[in-house]
Amino acid sequence: MKPFEKILKDNKTWAAQQLATDPTYFKRLIEIQSPEVLWIGCSDSRVPADKITGTQPGEIFVHRNVANLVVHTDLNLLSVLQYAVDVLKVKHIIVCGHHNCGGVRAALSNQSLGLIDKWLWNIKNVYRQYKKEINAQSSEDAKVDLLTELNVKEQVLNLAKTSIVQKSWKENNAPDLHGWVYDLRDGIINPVFDIPAGSKVDEIFEYDNL
Repeated sequence: MKPFEKILKDNKTWAAQQLATDPTYFKRLIEIQSPEVLWIGCSDSRVPADKITGTQPGEIFVHRNVANLVVHTDLNLLSVLQYAVDVLKVKHIIVCGHHNCGGVRAALSNQSLGLIDKWLWNIKNVYRQYKKEINAQSSEDAKVDLLTELNVKEQVLNLAKTSIVQKSWKENNAPDLHGWVYDLRDGIINPVFDIPAGSKVDEIFEYDNL
């Protein structure tokens, strides 16, 4: 059986199991989507948001990309962010990185990997900002771990710089912003950075006319 065929087979099994335990399961999903959390995570197949948080469909709104970046020219990310904030009225936004992230590790190298170089440029800028602190680490793995945490912090700060978030802060005093790192070695999520709703950002990024 080919991998995609197994996925389709397993899907039918899963759907049947859901109906057997709860006949109204899918009907409820159709009618309701009111998550209180937007999750911005990494595309890595080892870090599925629902599995590592134990949440059910409908509980978190999810966006994933390589190395969980918040890039101000990424219309996909910004569209998800605006929908989550303006329509779903989420109370929290979580940026979750993870241990041994391939994107972060690649950004620490000088090897060109093709088109993804343009994306990893954003992480390289985080490294440039904290180069002394990162280079002081005793091993390559430790450098990757620290850059992962610092990258999460910078992406949370990038969220706070958006007009979408600032407008919602002024109107709704939400959402709170959180930076987490998931450790593949033990399955535990570790909070590393928070910005409560309404916090001050660098004045050059504040919008007075919102």
